[in-house]
Amino acid sequence: MTGATESTPLPVVARVPVLNAANALTGLRLVLVPFFAAFVVVSGMTHAGWQIVASLIFAVASLTDFVDGWIARRFGLVTAFGKVADPIADKALTGAALLLLSVYDRLPWWVTAVILARELGITALRFWVIRRGVIAASRGGKVKTGLQILAIAWYLWPMPAALAGIGPWIMAAAVAVTVLTGFDYLAQAARLRRTAN
Repeated sequence: MTGATESTPLPVVARVPVLNAANALTGLRLVLVPFFAAFVVVSGMTHAGWQIVASLIFAVASLTDFVDGWIARRFGLVTAFGKVADPIADKALTGAALLLLSVYDRLPWWVTAVILARELGITALRFWVIRRGVIAASRGGKVKTGLQILAIAWYLWPMPAALAGIGPWIMAAAVAVTVLTGFDYLAQAARLRRTAN
């Protein structure tokens, strides 16, 4: 008599190709970073025309950050490459923008230092616990990303004086949420390590 296990086919697990739409958008974001930085430098943060071009490149690159994740989840295109490349692309874009804003005295260096320390620290933490589980982006993390992008875009765009003063308030909110969500991710990492042990 043939056992049931012999006649039952094993489930086929489809392999997700590394070259897919989600990863292509992540790659595009990485490619856009040097172009964005170059246009900021060319503008010297004084030439409105080049500032607008730099701002538009930053906006397009930031949009890919939201779209690539949605595509990956919606169509089952999550890959190991995407998990590694996506946060690297995010940090490269926001990091370049923050550093350039500080270089051109548009943003205090301590703001750039706080945000980058948090971002790089949490990225390193994610890689550290990746074998035990994935620290998913929380709702607060998504709010943080949105505030950072809005604040950076506000500083980059040649705003009239009446509106320029709003930028520091948006950036202050971004810094506050950045720090608070950093503690939340630390708590998530601690829980992952406890459950793994």
